[in-house]
Amino acid sequence: MEEKQPKLLETAETMAGDRGYDDTKLITKLWDTYKIKPIIDIRNMWKDPDKTRLLPGKENVVYNYKGTVSCVCPETGKQREMCNGGFEKDRQKLKKLCPAKQMGVTCEGKAQCPVAQGLRISLSEDRRIFTPIDRSSYKWKKEYNRRTAVERVNSRLDTSFGFELHTIRGMAKMKLRCGLALCVMLAMALGRIKENQAEKMRSLVS
Repeated sequence: MEEKQPKLLETAETMAGDRGYDDTKLITKLWDTYKIKPIIDIRNMWKDPDKTRLLPGKENVVYNYKGTVSCVCPETGKQREMCNGGFEKDRQKLKKLCPAKQMGVTCEGKAQCPVAQGLRISLSEDRRIFTPIDRSSYKWKKEYNRRTAVERVNSRLDTSFGFELHTIRGMAKMKLRCGLALCVMLAMALGRIKENQAEKMRSLVS
């Protein structure tokens, strides 16, 4: 990757990938070496049957393999997902906020809860699970959805426009043909919108 795309590594802000790219070394290298935030889907590698684990150093905070962090009410034992407070780059920590305070829900044990003021989780707790863009955040889901959108476009180029089986030779010709295909897709989508057919903007035939 370093040899083939050196400029990309200098300018990219995020890297999105499916579970096939779920690797601790890759995730760590992307952020530590290039400051690229990994948006990579995660596999369940936990061997134990428990769905959650206790966060080290916290008596009433648990998390699952997807990085969803929850607090447990000291009074009732009810588990609630904690709110996202962003990433502190200088500390390399994710902030988690009290759901009762942020969302206004009733929590009987709020007065004695040790994390009522929130908490910080270091990425080093688990580099696969805890990443600079919180896996349980809306931002992570939004960035990952962009990957699936790109895959749909690539699939359309392969199948509908015939690039999967082609006889084009030369990078310049390929770039030109791909560029024309993308222009056609965008023009058709724009035409659908102008004709008040937004629900058909992704269709090439209907």
